[in-house]
Amino acid sequence: MTRSTMKLATFLAGLISAPAHSMTAQGVPFSQHGEVSQRVSYTDISVIYNRPTARGRLLFGTDSPALVRTGRPWHRGADSATHIRFSKDVVFEGQRLRRGEYSIWLIPRAEAPWTVILNSASRVFHTPYPGERTDVLRVMVTPEKGAHMESLAYYFPVVGRDSTVLRMHWGDTVIPMRIKVSRQP
Repeated sequence: MTRSTMKLATFLAGLISAPAHSMTAQGVPFSQHGEVSQRVSYTDISVIYNRPTARGRLLFGTDSPALVRTGRPWHRGADSATHIRFSKDVVFEGQRLRRGEYSIWLIPRAEAPWTVILNSASRVFHTPYPGERTDVLRVMVTPEKGAHMESLAYYFPVVGRDSTVLRMHWGDTVIPMRIKVSRQP
């Protein structure tokens, strides 16, 4: 092998391995990606989010070091705002909601109830909150206490013929969201 061929081979090997090396150098993110979906009657509901981890920290409170401050909109996930998609019109916590995709925000409070916000700016970064002018829906929900959940999770523990409950669960805080759908195709 000639010297110039050897240099070219070394250069190409470095070029090929560079993307793999840069990906491992960044490491795995702390907040892993999560998705959950559920069909209820003829309606598909999906939630796409990133899962922050409690790691012994105070999650909700009025002061630092709380990760989520009460009285302020929070994006209910990590990195990007959590978004929810409905394939058909639904009734979300008693209010009509057109099919589509929305970002989910929450205003936690020291006392119940908390505010759940669905915003038309569906694919946005987690800060800043897009603002009330793009809110599609605001509802009040009473948080529940549950067993400790280390990484934030969304799940559908109750699914009926025309209704479901979507829960957001992080630490010992559970936010139930009741959704009704049509039985018509």
